[in-house]
Amino acid sequence: MPWTLLAIVLAVCAVLCAVGFYKFVYFLSIGYGFAVAGGGIAVFVMSLINPTATPLWILAVQMLLFLAYGVRLSGFLLVRELKNVSFKKTDVAKDTLAKNNEKKMPVFVLATIWVCVSVLYTAQVSPMLFRYSNASTDVLWVVIGFAVSILGLVLESIADNQKSAQKKERPDMVATKGLYKICRCPNYLGEIIFWTGIFVSGVTTYATVGQWITAVFAYVAIVFIMFNGAQRLEKRQMARYGDNEEYNTYANKTPIIIPLLPIYHLNKK
Repeated sequence: MPWTLLAIVLAVCAVLCAVGFYKFVYFLSIGYGFAVAGGGIAVFVMSLINPTATPLWILAVQMLLFLAYGVRLSGFLLVRELKNVSFKKTDVAKDTLAKNNEKKMPVFVLATIWVCVSVLYTAQVSPMLFRYSNASTDVLWVVIGFAVSILGLVLESIADNQKSAQKKERPDMVATKGLYKICRCPNYLGEIIFWTGIFVSGVTTYATVGQWITAVFAYVAIVFIMFNGAQRLEKRQMARYGDNEEYNTYANKTPIIIPLLPIYHLNKK
């Protein structure tokens, strides 16, 4: 395992997601995007300082993917939090109550979360790092992985834009049009597809058991987080729209996260 290189990426991810100390949720949102983008840039800078046999264009494209992912995610979340009027209108009462009741987390708890998410974000960027450190030169699976990741990134972007537009049009109802016709959480689906591409791009470069464990851990973790996020989102929606016949009809016939897979609910009704 390239422990020194992993430590460098870990340090970069830790610094960039430390914004969570300002507001806990930023560890898992804005700081997440910053860390992924920064981790990709860090590996690319390493490749410029100490080149290996890995083609530079491969590392450049992967860095741009991580950068686009991080900028899109953190940018979208910042805009939603600061400027999206419809978001503020629909959640203002809940947000106000949450702020009034919010208790400051102990520093050691925040520090533990910070360390854990920093490790996770480093593991997510690791396929790029392993390709560089192993001096891999193959191209086919890399290109396939990149194509899959681009598909996921586009899907996420379209889904988020469609949701924002539909919430402006109907603040009293969940998004049900466009990509939301094929599944209720197409943005989470896009996230899974993006990281599937990242994992696939490295399948020919993982050289040790430790590298395989790191890459598989990161991929399984993000899939679990997406399904857990969909479950928590559904719980909030059921609490708010559970008596709405239109919502129930939509939820009962639209897969929650994977199109065509007949899993409609992740919470017991």
